[in-house]
Amino acid sequence: MDHLSPFYEKHIECLLCKNEFTSLKIRSSFVKVESYDKDFCPNYKAKEISPVLYNIYVCPHCGFSFSDEFSKYIIPVIKAELIEKVTKHWKPQDFGQKRSIQQAINAYKLASYCAVIKKEKKVTLAGLFLRIAWLYRMKGEEEEQRFLQMAVQEYINSYHNDDFRSSQMTELKMLYLIAELLRRTGAYKEAVFYFSKVIEKQASVSERTIIEMARDQWNELRKVMN
Repeated sequence: MDHLSPFYEKHIECLLCKNEFTSLKIRSSFVKVESYDKDFCPNYKAKEISPVLYNIYVCPHCGFSFSDEFSKYIIPVIKAELIEKVTKHWKPQDFGQKRSIQQAINAYKLASYCAVIKKEKKVTLAGLFLRIAWLYRMKGEEEEQRFLQMAVQEYINSYHNDDFRSSQMTELKMLYLIAELLRRTGAYKEAVFYFSKVIEKQASVSERTIIEMARDQWNELRKVMN
């Protein structure tokens, strides 16, 4: 029997130019998570078999980069802007094969640039910035902090604008994530405020794990601040 590869090719249609291309994905049976950081960053048994590396699709034809969280439709005026700002500057390259951490970072940065032009939801943009921060964490580089700060600002914007409501992000998880990212970036007072908002909802929600995580982090912060 042939050895089954952890990778398979997914056929993608570009949202911008409509050309088809392939991009590697990882079979779920090969994904082994050892632990999660407090901001939900997964730590995989094998770093090279990390789905985070392959979340972004980069069209080799036009350069438009996106994830499954992007809305599918692009209005004509935005399409013209993407062509002007992305496609006209695109130097054909292939992101569809195995990726290093740095190649994944580059793909996410391309996707975040496209997301800003396309005016994707704040929650989608925040998720891109957060995953860039995770990848820098995997590399042990200080750039992680910059992207955590960018992520938390977009999550706060998303929370106040309610644009996360139709996403997979629950309000409780949003509040917790804002609090944890504020804690990680040294904004302790603001972090305590958002952790408190999570704990206040303990009687009305079923996400007990997040409530307990918030309470633990709140208690640790109070010790640091006193």
